[in-house]
Amino acid sequence: MAVAPRIYLSPPHIGSDELSLVMEAFETNWVAPVGPHVDAFEREFAAHVGSGHAVAVSSGTAALHLALRLAGVERGDEVLVSDLTFCASVNPILYEGGVPVFVDSERVSWNLDPNLVEDALRTRSSTGRQVKALVAVHLYGQSADLDPLVELCERYGVTLVEDAAEALGATYKGRSPGVFGTSGIFSFNGNKIITTSGGGMLVTDDEALAAHARKLATQARDEAPHYEHSEVGFNYRMSNVLAGIGRGQLRQLEDRVQARRRIFETYRRELGELPGVEFMPEAPWGRHTRWLTCLTIDPEAAGTDREEVRLALEADNVEARPLWKPMHLQPAYSKYETVGGSVGEELFRVGLCLPSGSAMTDTDVVRVVETVRSAVPAGMSSL
Repeated sequence: MAVAPRIYLSPPHIGSDELSLVMEAFETNWVAPVGPHVDAFEREFAAHVGSGHAVAVSSGTAALHLALRLAGVERGDEVLVSDLTFCASVNPILYEGGVPVFVDSERVSWNLDPNLVEDALRTRSSTGRQVKALVAVHLYGQSADLDPLVELCERYGVTLVEDAAEALGATYKGRSPGVFGTSGIFSFNGNKIITTSGGGMLVTDDEALAAHARKLATQARDEAPHYEHSEVGFNYRMSNVLAGIGRGQLRQLEDRVQARRRIFETYRRELGELPGVEFMPEAPWGRHTRWLTCLTIDPEAAGTDREEVRLALEADNVEARPLWKPMHLQPAYSKYETVGGSVGEELFRVGLCLPSGSAMTDTDVVRVVETVRSAVPAGMSSL
């Protein structure tokens, strides 16, 4: 029997402009990790998200590493960070010798709980322990509740760094996440809502910080006719070729957001009435891009669990994944302190991400829906 074509979780979706921009890079021989596409991509991206400056780099992880270096994180410094996230939100803290402190989620947006952040900051302040930075992650295409986080960071003298790797195109009270802190970072990995195949962006309103980030990303070369280095840097700059892809992708961002939101609405309409199935909420403070459609499955009510549903999808050659496993449950990070943790643990236990690529056809979406319904005993009768 023929195997049905693979449906991936979130594959790249290339439009009509990218090839011409890449060809322009080749025709002008600008294939190095600098060039006019890099400069233009930075300007266009900064304008799109409403930031004063943008620095294009090789990955979102590189952008976060630079942001933490520029925040002054040093060995032994504590950095509060979302517990429910991917390891790339945490590793740059460790690169600088910092000590991550994992903070649990709230249920409205599944993002960082401001009340727990306040608890952690108050406890430390009372004992004279200064937190260096807060890394607020915006999960699955939705912004965290930023106003209280900004206020807390200002009150306690903490640098706010926003990890908006998954949230390009989202809004918080009409503005883009990533522009509320001292700096914000975005990812253009192949699975993101727009991609440069690999790449990232650091944004900030601080001109001097942006200039320093750009210098550090280019091996920290000083202004001189020879190679002069007064500090240690990194090889983090984006290539002009990839920046051309990014410029073309950025032009399609709103279409990509709308496509993913339509896919979510179909899933919600067709699966939302199944017993035990609930979707990630859209918080009242802004737009969720639905970069990934995420749902939870209550085993008692549904008569099955998220792993059985995932395996049913895999048997039909459909990629689905559990939600992020909280950092405090990961062997590499289990020794670090956690504030809360029960919300993230529960979401991981029952949560599943469905295919959400913006190029999915109606036939693809129907196939996913039918497979999920067939895997939920109460859903079979309505097929």
